[in-house]
Amino acid sequence: MRCVKCQGTASVDLPSRNAAYCAPHYLDHFEYEVGHNIRSLKMFTPDERVLVAVSGGKDSLALWETLIRLGYKTTGFHIHLGIGEYSDLSREKTEAYARAHGVELIVVEVEAAVGATIPEVSKALRRVPCSGCGLTKRYLMNRTAREQGFSVLATGHNLDDEAATLMGGVLHWQMDSLGRQAPALESTHARLGRKVKPLYTLSEKETASYAVLRHIDYVVDECPHSVGALSLLYKDVLNRIEAESHGTKLRFFQGYLKNLRPALASAGQKVELRECATCGEATTAEVCAYCRMVQQVYRWKQRRVAPAPTPAPTTPAPASPSA
Repeated sequence: MRCVKCQGTASVDLPSRNAAYCAPHYLDHFEYEVGHNIRSLKMFTPDERVLVAVSGGKDSLALWETLIRLGYKTTGFHIHLGIGEYSDLSREKTEAYARAHGVELIVVEVEAAVGATIPEVSKALRRVPCSGCGLTKRYLMNRTAREQGFSVLATGHNLDDEAATLMGGVLHWQMDSLGRQAPALESTHARLGRKVKPLYTLSEKETASYAVLRHIDYVVDECPHSVGALSLLYKDVLNRIEAESHGTKLRFFQGYLKNLRPALASAGQKVELRECATCGEATTAEVCAYCRMVQQVYRWKQRRVAPAPTPAPTTPAPASPSA
């Protein structure tokens, strides 16, 4: 297997692109692809400040590394979810990366923001952890980006993530979410920032290969609460198809962006946004979903710490008369 650039021994084989690369040329390929995505969709400019959501996994750290090397002005943003050792290790890896590269990192703890860890939020809502986790992360990322003066929020969603989300949307005909799925979303309200996904054309294999070749120390394990998630099933199905028909995932998602999303965007009704009566963030309701969640968590915790009612004194039964 030879590198398509120099004919040297290849380190990374990419059947989906009908190409293979030696280590140096693969790194060039990956960084060029990210830079091309940013420029072609006008995600942000070198003069803008970019907040990079960093979980400690391969995708987000690979994205941060690439943006730094491409010369963009970045700050990392990590959310400590309170999921035991997994969250502690994720924070450790993220902070170690920031120290080693001398870059700024903002860390927010869910327990401090919401009043409970993600496992506790799940119990309070009586829903799977991913539900409250996703809502919390979206809220905190958007709020932090705006309050700290960042022009745009960048996340490490890769091609596998986007294709799996698209498959779920199509299988369940979730028209609202299908219309909103895009690698670059402009602001639709003064309190909503731009959101971009510069890795959207790069597969999980490609980001992992980049992280390994750049010697990035990342969290290997998946979140323990992701076990059984439908997104993992969709990824597995797409990987099976990809093995038989190389390039399927990229064609699937690019076809959606070219053919379906424009139609959905033109046909969709514009959603009227207002400011949440509690926190002031953008929402479609009087009180946003995040604030309603926080209120529900608060009530759940109050019930847990409330003292048990004192039992009423019982009156002893009268003694039986002696015979």
